[in-house]
Amino acid sequence: PAVHPAMASAGGPDAERPHPKPFLIGVSGGTASGKSTVCEKIMELLGQNEVEQRQRKVLILSQDSFYKVLTAEQQAKALKGQYNFDHPDAFDNDLMHSTLKSIVEGKTVEVPTYDFVTHSRLAETTVVYPADVVLFEGILVFYNQDIRDMFHLRLFVDTDSDVRLSRRVLRDMKRGRDLEQILTQYTTFVKPAFEEFCLPTKKYADVIIPRGVDNMVAINLIVQHIQDILNGDICKWQRGALNGHGRTYKRPFPEQAESGGGGVLAAGKRSHLESSSRPH
Repeated sequence: PAVHPAMASAGGPDAERPHPKPFLIGVSGGTASGKSTVCEKIMELLGQNEVEQRQRKVLILSQDSFYKVLTAEQQAKALKGQYNFDHPDAFDNDLMHSTLKSIVEGKTVEVPTYDFVTHSRLAETTVVYPADVVLFEGILVFYNQDIRDMFHLRLFVDTDSDVRLSRRVLRDMKRGRDLEQILTQYTTFVKPAFEEFCLPTKKYADVIIPRGVDNMVAINLIVQHIQDILNGDICKWQRGALNGHGRTYKRPFPEQAESGGGGVLAAGKRSHLESSSRPH
């Protein structure tokens, strides 16, 4: 696959070398904010969803794959909707970190498969092959600093809480749960956890995407960014170190009116990507 110079390994074109290190993009946001849909739309616009899995240059991974294996007691609580899946401790952060580290090193990895109906990790795993760009989405992908610092670009999908709740209800009912249990779980665990753990990580985002997949202005800019990487065109981009420090993206993104300048997106600088043609 096409590789930009910053990702190229040493040696001649015919030399044996590992796969180039991928550009890692974190995609966060509240439950049912549209993180997966945004990632899938990006894949669709790049034509990657029609490519055979081993040949894909862009791939999507979910933090949900890294839920911890529950004890018998936790399993019983989960089946009653009394287990907090939105707490940072619900995730196997060590496995998540080691898996992402291997992915960033260009290695083939095995990712756990999680069953949301039985709340259990299945025996089979999913093999993930090296890619040029990796989208890693989840509610708390920016919570752990070691994991957060691995991302070269951080996106936060910002969707109205009522919209997220309605989507959550519909999604969980399709998973066989009754409405009362869904709403109780939301008010007891999901909403408080979002406010305590997820929402504060919004400040780490480089780009905030209001309205999720409905915001095609934002989606198209991200797609162009990825296309530049795949085409090896990094004149407009200056890729920083893997630890996330000193990252500077030279491509101008639209800023809010009060920013006044050219809208350079840098570390610690967030860009609110709004469509000027849509009523808000």
